[in-house]
Amino acid sequence: MSNIRSIDMMFIDDVFEMGGGYVLNFSDRTFAQFFAEELNIDIDDPLYARNGGSKAKRLRCFLQTVDKPTVVRTLKALWEYREALRQRSEQADKVPNAHGRLLSLLNRLEGRPESAPSPGQAPIPAFDRQKLALIKSDLLAMASLEAHARGYAFEKFLHDLFDTYGLAAQEPFRLKGEQIDGSFQFGNETYLVEAKWHGKPIGVAELHTFHGKIEQKAA
Repeated sequence: MSNIRSIDMMFIDDVFEMGGGYVLNFSDRTFAQFFAEELNIDIDDPLYARNGGSKAKRLRCFLQTVDKPTVVRTLKALWEYREALRQRSEQADKVPNAHGRLLSLLNRLEGRPESAPSPGQAPIPAFDRQKLALIKSDLLAMASLEAHARGYAFEKFLHDLFDTYGLAAQEPFRLKGEQIDGSFQFGNETYLVEAKWHGKPIGVAELHTFHGKIEQKAA
């Protein structure tokens, strides 16, 4: 049995402007960013695209899949964003008694007996906060290392960081004696990474050196 009844979903469609596959004013990028930053949820996971890939279809599937507390957190976050948009544009609410109806829905979702099993599964996290904390600790510890060891430790830090965010990090490689510290994949693009530990901002000369390495890679 779903957390959200059909009549509830009709209201959610109206209040979050989900006609035509949209959700409020989100683009695909800002939609994913909102869920990652506000809720630590990967809304782009294929699990939520079972009924279609539009933002509205993914949100409906998500709300019908995850557990009640996550549904409540999501609706509250989306409502806060909606209200910020509405107040910024100084527009009247087009949905009759929207806030009261939302509170009624949230109260029903939160008011079930504690002993009742919560339908649905835990949401897919956008990133592992515990792993990020460990990576941050490793970065801070590098300051006490000898310069050469610190450089290699920093390469490993970048590799672990990119992997944590699902950016398909690649190991360092050499081009005619010049080393590039690695690369990562984002969408259909490959980004080369040159990482050095400096006490002060680098100058133009270092950027020209990196540009030469890129040209070797492209050749």
